[in-house]
Amino acid sequence: MVPVGFGKKKKSIKIGAFGMNVDLKNKTILVTGSSGFIGASLAQRLLDEVAGVKVIGIDNMNDYYDVSIKEYRLAKLNQYANFTFIKGNIADKALTTSFFEQYKPQIVVNLAAQAGVRYSITNPDAYVESNLVGFFNILEACRHNPVEHLVYASSSSVYGSNKKVPYSTDDKVDNPVSLYAATKKSNELMAHAYSKLYDIPSTGLRFFTVYGPAGRPDMAYFGFTDKLRAGKKIQIFNYGNCKRDFTYIDDIVEGVVRVMQKAPDRATGEDGLPIPPYALYNIGNNSPENLLDFVDILQQELIRAGVLDADYDFESHKELVPMQPGDVPVTYADTSALERDFGYKPSASLRDGLRKFAEWYKEFYMSGDNKS
Repeated sequence: MVPVGFGKKKKSIKIGAFGMNVDLKNKTILVTGSSGFIGASLAQRLLDEVAGVKVIGIDNMNDYYDVSIKEYRLAKLNQYANFTFIKGNIADKALTTSFFEQYKPQIVVNLAAQAGVRYSITNPDAYVESNLVGFFNILEACRHNPVEHLVYASSSSVYGSNKKVPYSTDDKVDNPVSLYAATKKSNELMAHAYSKLYDIPSTGLRFFTVYGPAGRPDMAYFGFTDKLRAGKKIQIFNYGNCKRDFTYIDDIVEGVVRVMQKAPDRATGEDGLPIPPYALYNIGNNSPENLLDFVDILQQELIRAGVLDADYDFESHKELVPMQPGDVPVTYADTSALERDFGYKPSASLRDGLRKFAEWYKEFYMSGDNKS
């Protein structure tokens, strides 16, 4: 089976004039959450494009969502001789310490996390273990095995119900509306403290609603597709008045790769004391879409790809419902800092991105050698 739009090669990367150069060539790069949506896409991009790179991946392969998709992503990575996979949990401190000592990664990209806003309401333990204990173990490992750059995933969820849009990394984010958001904000604070205390160059990335081929089945667009295909009704929250800054996976990966190559500067402040080598960026499409419009484009592309029949009665399969706990009405990224420091702004159109997702979905779930 040939994947559609997964691991697609991009143009050569242009770097902005910010921070310290980090050459990825011939480096050992650790990607945690390497069988996850963003982790697998990033790892494949690095393996395809960076000369002499060695990618070490770790993932616990949990069953929060369909493990077969994680296995599909991992199978693609295992085709590369310079990829090494560790099945394990970063919340296991002894394991995390051991693979840092064994492989000595120069660059770390922490994408391992328990995802999902609603799941955090009923399963808080999973978030404390992975997002807090696990990230602490990564920070400790970077402290004792110095790295050139630690890049880690935060989330647009940290903005909570901020009324000011677009969301800027300069905004105050002290009122999370879910435990998931609270753990991500905690990651930013922990990274800042470790940057200050132990001189670890670290950059946090607030991702905005990532979607695309081989994505996460717990995300709305994927769940909508499953239900529509099964003839079930889909629920559109806040009566369709939600807006989301949907960001295509290739745009996210492009942003991550650019950021990896520029670590925050070590500098001295006006008081003569060191300024932590710490930075924070939004990576979003900077163009929020109304959820009703999004779902309409999705069903058009599902029909085009042959996932749904041409005469599918879409109107009878949607239901407008109230907002759910932990959700927010709008996400909207201010990407001016990313543009300023890296000369980059995500640009994939929603229709193009959903078209690639629909084509992948048809291939993965409806071809003869996969699920019927």
